[in-house]
Parts: sequence; C-alpha cells; structure tokens
Amino acid sequence: MSTTTTPHPKAYPLAPDDLTVTILDLIQKAYQYKSVKRGANEVTKALNKGKARVVVLSADATPLEILLHIPLLCEDKNVPYIFVPSRSALGRACGLSREVIAACLLVNDRNKSLSKQMDNLQDAIERIMV
Repeated sequence: MSTTTTPHPKAYPLAPDDLTVTILDLIQKAYQYKSVKRGANEVTKALNKGKARVVVLSADATPLEILLHIPLLCEDKNVPYIFVPSRSALGRACGLSREVIAACLLVNDRNKSLSKQMDNLQDAIERIMV
C-alpha cells in the first residue's frame, strides 16, 4: 500500500491543503472526546442512526468504490462530507497507527466545546461544494 498515490478523480469535493489540516486537527480533538466513528461500516451506521455531523472520506482508498455509497447517504441525510487526500493521515488523526478510509464526527453532549469549530467546518465544506 503506497501512501503517495494521487487522489481519485471521483473523490469530490477534495479538501484543499489548509482545510485538510483543519479537518484532521478537529478529528484529533474530537477523538479525545470519543466523538469519532472510524471505518466505512461505522460511518454508515452513524449516518443511518442520524448521529453523524460531518463525514470525512479518504480520496486515496483503493478501490474508491468501497466508500462511494457514503456520499449518497450523506446527501439523503443532509450531512456534509468531504474527501481528504491521505488515508494514513486520517488514521493518525483518529488515534490509530493504521489507515482509515472513512471517519465521522458525532453529535453528542460530550463535544459541546467543539461545536463552534464543527459549524465553521460545515460552512467551509458547503462553500467548496457550491
């Protein structure tokens, strides 16, 4: 598994470098509050239960089709989603030494201090999608 692969062309919207750093930093903070779900299956479950607030996907997942059902779910549930270039960086932000192809920030009472940052992130994602 090479971590220097280029992002897939179907990975839209792809976060610019400055937003990627902000996203990964926010995921790292939310992980300390136990407000992050990792992996395509857990993200799908969180979306179906209505607990996901922001979904982050990796653009270099191989094959990318294993997580292309998640943007469809996000659009149905009105949850913003964005792709980041590196699955290994996403894994490190989630507190793992392994690569992670999907993660989501949860809505709960534990992470109220991160609410303003999540709102700003949602606004930034919506600006990219338009």
